[in-house]
Amino acid sequence: MKVEVKVTSNFKKQAKPLLKKYPLLISELDKLENELTKNPKLGKPLGSDAYKIRLSIKSKGRGKSGGARVITHIESEIIGVIEQVEEAFTVNLLTIYDKSDTESITDKELKGLIKNIR
Repeated sequence: MKVEVKVTSNFKKQAKPLLKKYPLLISELDKLENELTKNPKLGKPLGSDAYKIRLSIKSKGRGKSGGARVITHIESEIIGVIEQVEEAFTVNLLTIYDKSDTESITDKELKGLIKNIR
């Protein structure tokens, strides 16, 4: 299984203030990228191949419940020939938000984020 993790421009924009506010978040995002390469379908399914991942922010000291949320979208394709078929995944990091600032994202926002990656 081949997995590629891509960061969208929206994710970068949303992550920048969080990284300034919580310097240890960068290590949590590195761990998340590692986990996604092993399990691209990590998190709670939101439909349309999107997933919500609960992420702790060590700088806050509140664990996953009071941490950040990362929304991902998965694109998959079958590669190879008949005998050596392999599934390749592209995990797009769509957005990140602090749970204390934003409770959740709407279906409309999610569809807009997915539309912007295509």
